[in-house]
Amino acid sequence: MGPHPAVAAIRLAVRRVLHDILTELHTTAGVPAAAVAADRLPERPPSPLVLVACSGGADSMALASALAFEAPRLGVRAGGVTVDHGLQSGSDLRAEEVVLRLRELGLDPVEATSVTVGRAGGPEAAARDARYAALDAAAARHGAAAVLLGHTRDDQAETVLLGLARGSGIRSLSGMAAVSGAGGRYRRPFLQVDRQTARKACMVQSLPVWDDPHNADPAYTRSRLRHEGLPALEKALGKGVVEALARTAQLSRDDADALDTWARQAEVGVRDATGVLECAGLYALPPAVRRRILRRAAIEAGAPAGALFARHIEEVDRLITGWRGQGAINLPGKVVARRQGGRLVIRQG
Repeated sequence: MGPHPAVAAIRLAVRRVLHDILTELHTTAGVPAAAVAADRLPERPPSPLVLVACSGGADSMALASALAFEAPRLGVRAGGVTVDHGLQSGSDLRAEEVVLRLRELGLDPVEATSVTVGRAGGPEAAARDARYAALDAAAARHGAAAVLLGHTRDDQAETVLLGLARGSGIRSLSGMAAVSGAGGRYRRPFLQVDRQTARKACMVQSLPVWDDPHNADPAYTRSRLRHEGLPALEKALGKGVVEALARTAQLSRDDADALDTWARQAEVGVRDATGVLECAGLYALPPAVRRRILRRAAIEAGAPAGALFARHIEEVDRLITGWRGQGAINLPGKVVARRQGGRLVIRQG
């Protein structure tokens, strides 16, 4: 008798990601992908390490259990890291408990790391930035090939709705990528797995889980969306909203990737010999392509990507499409955009 369907689903999702990681590593080492798929490796290199980022919640505990089961079967070492944000009383004890649970699953190395959460961008964004910085440091410290994250299809749907509400464009509607970070460090195996499946997998395996009180705190935007917004949408539109939003994310990502490629190619033709953007060339481009070039230029000048919103780019775009002699546009990161003699200059200060 095989495993419970929920357990089988999470293990399959993790197995596929581990196969992808191994294929990439062997391809980089010069081993043909076909040989990897057929498990005909001339000489197995040192086992790569894959870490799971685990908060102790149902999603990440289900992910940790699946990694612990699948990794040894594929010759992969499996470890874990939990981040203590220090935002709640007793968070250090919670981190110690998660470390113990991960070790009981057979993961090694396992560690808890503490961070100091700032205020930039609001509490949710600040906590996320601190968490990823800690995960980056842990991956570098242990030489991990990848870090697995437990974001589910429900998380993806919430991310798409948040992007829609902010009017941030098609890239925000594309949600979270299955592979992201420097060198493809972060992997999200559960983007096609719903939250209930992950929780069910924990229950049938008798895995203890911790429910973060912040996830039910209406002070947080994502919490309100989860407990009020999405249920209201499902009540009004019927079941299937989460699946539809997740599908929208993938379709939007495909479109956004294509437009990004177009913008990179077009950018070469709208810069002069000194590398400055020419307004006439920008004006001739489709708006979606032009605004991508402007956004990239602003980020290269020092504007933080997370603080650069659609309204900022629209203001800069008006220097191209609605030029009336207006003054410079101030952007996040003390970046300034101004039109000078038919050219668009974007730089700090």
